[in-house]
Formats: sequence, structure tokens, C-alpha cells
Amino acid sequence: MLELLERDKRETTREYVIRVLRHNIINLNLKPGQFVSENEIAEILGVSRTPVREAFIELSKSALVEIYPQRGTCIAPIDMDVVEESRFMRCVLEKAVIQLACDKISDRDITKLEDNLQLQETCLGHHDPQYLLYLDDKFHEYLFEICNKKMTYNLIKSAVAQFDRVRILNYTEMDMNVSVNEHRELLEAIRRRDKELATELMEKHLTRVIYDMSYLKEKHPEYFKGNIIKVSSYAGNDS
Repeated sequence: MLELLERDKRETTREYVIRVLRHNIINLNLKPGQFVSENEIAEILGVSRTPVREAFIELSKSALVEIYPQRGTCIAPIDMDVVEESRFMRCVLEKAVIQLACDKISDRDITKLEDNLQLQETCLGHHDPQYLLYLDDKFHEYLFEICNKKMTYNLIKSAVAQFDRVRILNYTEMDMNVSVNEHRELLEAIRRRDKELATELMEKHLTRVIYDMSYLKEKHPEYFKGNIIKVSSYAGNDS
């Protein structure tokens, strides 16, 4: 089921369609191997086919969809090589950022991160992996804001969609407590301004999902590149 999002008055129709489709692909509402139709997506979103077609082309650049002439558009499988490269990029940059955060963090910043963690803990009781992923992103985003590196964070987010699909799958299938506890440990290390521990914890936090992938791939082989089985849903030939 396609999840609709509230449209921002400042975004174009094309930008809105891209955001909605990207959100649904990352959160696995649109599953790897699933064909999607320009006509049906346009009808659901109440837009013309043109911005949908443009969105498919844009999403294909980040390997989230695959466009087959005369056949249609398919949600791309999860590529483990791309996931690892995304994790590597995040790990390198976020280890540097958390060291800066140890120098720059204020009491107000700590309070904001604590508020975020309280919301994360609320997600555990409701088992809400989608909202936890959102809060997880906000926790990391604020670390970049503390260091005045918001542009760097935005560049990372534009390149890690494959990694994010594994993260939501991880939250759905694995123990969400683990990630929340790791965020708590990260905050405590920053509070103590312990750069060495904070860096070590960040690497552990961003690497764990790779070790979990063997289980996730075994449970959902159909989601991963090399095992993909294409299925029809929102299907149709739009040529």
C-alpha cells in the first residue's frame, strides 16, 4: 500500500512525487522486484504522468528503480555492495563529526538529544520501526547541526537510500532495543567528551547492520540483488 505524504507548499509536483516514492521504497511499502505503473501512481497521487515519469528517471540514478523499455519500471533489489559503500561513507564522516561534537556540544544540545531518545524509547513500546528510523535519522542529523555540518549531512542522506532500506528491514526483523541503547551510549560518551569512546561506539553502531544482513538476506532473499524475483503490483505497460 502506497503511503501518501503531506505536500509541502514550496515543492514542485516532481519533487513531491520523488519524495513520496523514495519514502515508500525506503520503508519497503514498495518492495524490491515490484513493478510500478506510471498511470496508477499518477492516479493515486492526483498528478499527471509526466512528473511520475521524471521521478522514475531520477530514482533510477540512485539505483532505487530499474526502467525496462516496453516493460515498465521495477523497484530495484537491495545491492549489498552499494549498502557497504554507503555504510563506509557514513562511518568515515560520522566518526569525524562525533569527535567535533564532543568539543562543541552544549547543555541545550544534550537536552535535545535526550528528548529524541525518549521518543525512540516510546517507539519500542509501539513497535513502530518507521518512526524509529525517522528519529534515528534526526538524532544523527542533530550531531551534524551541532558541528555546523548540515550540508555534509544532506549530501550523505542523498546517497544512502540503499543503506536505509536495510536499516528499516533491520528494525522490522531485529531487536529495536539494540539501536536505541547504542544511541544512549553515544550520547553518554559525548556528554563525557570522550572522543575515543564516542568514535569507537559510532563505528560499532554503523557497522552492526552489515553483520545482521546475513540473517536478513536469509529471511528475505527476494529483496536482495542476485535473488530477486520480479512481481506485479501497481503493474502495467505504460508505453
